[in-house]
Amino acid sequence: MNKIITYIKFVGLISLIIFLFAFTNNRNEKRKINEVAIEFIDEQSPFVSELMVNKLLIQNQVGVTNVGKEILALNNIEKGLDAHKMIEDSDVYLTVSGQLKARIKQRTPIARVNSVVPFYVDVTGNTMPLSDNYSAHVPLINNVSEREVSEVYPLLKIIQEDKFLKKLVVSLYKNINGNYELGLRVYDFKVDFGKVENINNKIRNFKAFYQKALKDQSLEKYTKVSLQYSNQVVCTIK
Repeated sequence: MNKIITYIKFVGLISLIIFLFAFTNNRNEKRKINEVAIEFIDEQSPFVSELMVNKLLIQNQVGVTNVGKEILALNNIEKGLDAHKMIEDSDVYLTVSGQLKARIKQRTPIARVNSVVPFYVDVTGNTMPLSDNYSAHVPLINNVSEREVSEVYPLLKIIQEDKFLKKLVVSLYKNINGNYELGLRVYDFKVDFGKVENINNKIRNFKAFYQKALKDQSLEKYTKVSLQYSNQVVCTIK
């Protein structure tokens, strides 16, 4: 008899759990999305505004607010956001209170290529269009085509990651010999970097030269500083 009572209690408990789960799930499915919150990851340049993201969230000219959760496809929303040329990645999710949250990571440009149709090179080495919303303060590249971006990218990446170079270098130019010349923010001499090879060695040589010339107060004397030659810096005096 005790076993029967225990069994009945057990079945009743399971039934109650199933009922409560179904009831809660049904209410959750019927709950409407009443708010959209947009968060930008890190402090990035405002290439994409909240207004632009809200426009991207609109489906078939109907906003996502007051839409039942059961008809909202979060994966499709993320794909739509990720397809935007200024967005690197997005994460869209719903809270239990019915709030739709979108976490946005924008793409990070590290250089701007001056061509017939100008474009940026981002931190991953891919091209990205200019923004009507914001202009990034990055080195300007001249005489480089889109197909040559992969060639110069290793140098651009190091300039971006090196605090000294990032502050100093404002432009790159590919001359008729296929060598890259760096333009500096403060001084008017050109740095003939040569081909994009032995990058770390050339940068070490340049830093050593720069620190010595800065100490000697001789940086104003030069018109060109060449890093093409192994383990030496060749300077041309005005």
